Amino acid sequence: MIFTIYIPGWLRWAGTPALLLAVFAMTGCRGVPAAGEDQARQQVKDVTGIYRLEDKPAPLPTLTVNSGLADYLFFAMLNHPVPEAAYYDWVASVENITITRSRPDPQFTFQAYITDRLTSLMPGLNWSIPGRGKLAARGRVATEASKGKYFAFESAVQQTAFNLKSSYYKLSLVEEQIRLNQETMSLLDHSERVTRALSQSGQATFPDVLRVQSDIDRIRNGLADLEDSRQLLLANFKAALGLTPGQPDPPLPARFEMGDQNFAPDDLWRVALESNPQLKAMAAEVRTTEAGIAVAYKDRTPDFNAGLQAEVYEPPFFWPQAGMTLPIWRDKLAAEVAQAKANELAARSRLTSAQIDLAVSFAEKAFTYRETSRDLALIKDKLAPKVQQTIELIRAGYRAGTSDYSSLTDAERMLLTLKLEAAEARTQRAIALADLSLMVAGVPPPGAPLLSKAPQP
Repeated sequence: MIFTIYIPGWLRWAGTPALLLAVFAMTGCRGVPAAGEDQARQQVKDVTGIYRLEDKPAPLPTLTVNSGLADYLFFAMLNHPVPEAAYYDWVASVENITITRSRPDPQFTFQAYITDRLTSLMPGLNWSIPGRGKLAARGRVATEASKGKYFAFESAVQQTAFNLKSSYYKLSLVEEQIRLNQETMSLLDHSERVTRALSQSGQATFPDVLRVQSDIDRIRNGLADLEDSRQLLLANFKAALGLTPGQPDPPLPARFEMGDQNFAPDDLWRVALESNPQLKAMAAEVRTTEAGIAVAYKDRTPDFNAGLQAEVYEPPFFWPQAGMTLPIWRDKLAAEVAQAKANELAARSRLTSAQIDLAVSFAEKAFTYRETSRDLALIKDKLAPKVQQTIELIRAGYRAGTSDYSSLTDAERMLLTLKLEAAEARTQRAIALADLSLMVAGVPPPGAPLLSKAPQP
């Protein structure tokens, strides 16, 4: 619907310069920020001060053999490209708030009538005016979507920290396994020499020598497998730090930190419900779809446009114009509302599903933590002391001639086996705890470039 009004030429040639002056005056206009837009920009500024300085990575810690786990974690969180991509997705979503809530640009129009000569020349301006509340509603959608992008960034930081911890602990395990297997190899080498000597004196049989040699071959093959797996774990550790294949390998710590802290299941579960970044992202998705319902209802109201043209030639006059859209397709409008409501219900279902999955994951990781803790306590408090006591008794009997040497070496190998099992249980326990605190509860590690710190369990 367009209304055209004729106004006689009471605004002479001064009208056209005034129109041009209005065009230049509008080039510096600023829109009205949406609700939450200023806060979102401040949050980006706060994180950027830690994470990115002038679009460049913040200074990374120098890694040495004396670096602790916290140094490796901080390096990975600042250097890995996965959280970096999520960070820039979040920054882009915050900029999208301004784009979405802004009014359409005015249009400069130009119209001329030419027959055998130029008879009319009319420059003008045209404005599109969205219906009341439409821009604010769209701004709320963009604001809630940007919150979801932030929580995706937070989740990426937590995932990077977990990957680093997991590869760190697994590398620690293989180093311990290599050391203990080398001790076993030394023990078997000595046992072989003693068994050979005893077989020559008739105190042992040749099958005893073959048995020890078979054990040596088995341990040697296991060491080769461990050395091979060590290279794979080194590659995983390097990747977890965000280092490319062309960059130098990181220095390995001279001493690995395993961490023996305990946790209270009830407190950690409470923190998980409050701080899990995946749940927060899905809750933001629910709010985004709720705002989308408001946008769908706003589409029922018309949009407007207004324009003004100035005639340059005699007689000078202005042509004002006005128009509005007519939202007459009721089935389309009803479908938009229904679609928005369905999106909201789907988002709520995904949130509920994520809460159920979180409970299952918490139960699984907590069980692994408790199981490995029990195994570790059994080895440390009961089995290892008893085997150590057995070794002392056999050693005393060997000196007295009542025990043979093979019994002593068997007991010593049993102790080394228990140490291997303890190392595996300690590693599984540390990984389960890292999974519980980082991926389930969402407790950020020290130095994480995040906005809020989760409550500590």
